[in-house]
Amino acid sequence: MTQLRRALTDMERLDWLRLIRTENVGPVTFARLMERFDTAGQAIQALPELARRGGRKAPLKIPSRAEVERELAALTRFGARLIASCEPDYPQTLAAIDDAPPLISVVGHPHLMRKPAVAMVGARNASINGKRFAEMLARDLGAAGFVVVSGLARGIDASAHAGSLANGTVAVVAGGIDVVYPEENRSLHERIAEQGLIVAECAIGTQPLARHFPRRNRIISGLALGVVVVEATLKSGSLITARVAGEQGREVFAVPGSPLDPRLQGPNQLLRDGATVTERVEDIVRALENSAPPKLREPQRDLFSASRDIQVDEATVQEIGERLLESLSYTPVPVDELIRWCQLSASVVRIVLTELALAGRVRELSGNQVVLIQH
Repeated sequence: MTQLRRALTDMERLDWLRLIRTENVGPVTFARLMERFDTAGQAIQALPELARRGGRKAPLKIPSRAEVERELAALTRFGARLIASCEPDYPQTLAAIDDAPPLISVVGHPHLMRKPAVAMVGARNASINGKRFAEMLARDLGAAGFVVVSGLARGIDASAHAGSLANGTVAVVAGGIDVVYPEENRSLHERIAEQGLIVAECAIGTQPLARHFPRRNRIISGLALGVVVVEATLKSGSLITARVAGEQGREVFAVPGSPLDPRLQGPNQLLRDGATVTERVEDIVRALENSAPPKLREPQRDLFSASRDIQVDEATVQEIGERLLESLSYTPVPVDELIRWCQLSASVVRIVLTELALAGRVRELSGNQVVLIQH
């Protein structure tokens, strides 16, 4: 979401944190609410009624001011801080994606996010040659002026961080910023916090769960101009990161290898799909030499400024909500297609979808898509 670049006040920071930590409020719904209400404080006041109108029976779980104050205090004790998507220190490349996290916690050197970056991902059970190549390539990328971004996992990630530590590395973790995972990377985690930068979207103290890793992966690719895949099976998270990178408009690079090794089937498939063959750092530098940082998206102010003047009564919300739910499935559907299919006003549809999302009946996704939630 495009916003005026400015620092939040202490009160605004608390409200932003309360809003994004509220049940059923993800990055896309957060953006919709901010476009509709202007301030997080106003959005929070409206949440219970919006969720009820969307069909929610139980009270929405909204963290208290005291709860988010404790989270901020814990971050301060750890030496970390929060950066909001409207603030100058928030990286433009990340702010440009549809589902940019409204708040990220960081520890280390945030200025690294202002430098051009390349992400590197790959197999956890990487070969010796794969890890050696990743470390060498990361070192060469640093010498060429790039920060290297990865996910602090074992295998390729750890090698990429080790190779780029001297010139600049950013680790995006799936859990809380203070949680070391896997434990074998504790020393590396500490060194990156001192010499590089660690970034987290989840609250401090959060143990990483399976659902957190895809969310982390979109940040890894979102921070970078391109993503390099070094060893990955066909169903690996690394290939998901590469797919997301392509959807975000990033360059995708892949290191070729033997078709007899399952760990090389992923990169080889990416090459067949059009990824850039990567055997040395020059392959990446050449592809990115004319790349500009992704442009910030223009908000759809016409829809949401108009929605402030539109009064949709509860009966109409329920009627339209049922029509939308009947048209949706557990496979994501573009909102524009939903609007055309239902032949309804775009602003009204977006209002109702946000209320359904707050009720926990649908989820608003990146790419202007929406999907039913399975219960």
